[in-house]
Amino acid sequence: MGYICLKNQEFRSGQHRLIPIRDADLFLIKKWRNEQMHILRQKSPLTDQQQRRYFHEEVRPGFSDPHPHQILFSLLHQERLVGYGGLVHIDWESGRAEVSFLLDTRRAEDARVYEQDFTRHLQMTKAAAFNDLGFHRLFTETFDIRDHHVSILATNGFKPEGRLRDHVIIGDRYVDSLIHGCLKEDESC
Repeated sequence: MGYICLKNQEFRSGQHRLIPIRDADLFLIKKWRNEQMHILRQKSPLTDQQQRRYFHEEVRPGFSDPHPHQILFSLLHQERLVGYGGLVHIDWESGRAEVSFLLDTRRAEDARVYEQDFTRHLQMTKAAAFNDLGFHRLFTETFDIRDHHVSILATNGFKPEGRLRDHVIIGDRYVDSLIHGCLKEDESC
């Protein structure tokens, strides 16, 4: 199954491949989301039923929509699912979207592997957004507890654009959210 809004249903970078999210990946993604809730906007663990409902009611209809509100991809490394993400909160009129990304929990624990996988994901997501869809702008929101994630964004051309002070509670403390952006015409993007 693919997105009708995309000219290409596959993007490659080295041994990585980005393809439209697959039904078969739902429950592994749910597992990773539940394990990494502290870095997501997710407030409680997902159940199988919630994950299934979300995919069938929110994700699947986007495949046949010429202007879906999100485009989600499965990230494969050597043909094995290692992460997922894509373009969310899409504003088609303004040509912008937020980049989302979540990596297999074990792979995320290795800084070198995380950098490699996230960098490839960003490269392919930018290709999809800028070259395939003709978008103008990408942005991210990252909790200010993720220094390594932020440094990878910078290395890949995302510029700091703002700080939302004490924006979320993680554990028992307030944490800032950092906004980064990348324009198609930016040389570094």
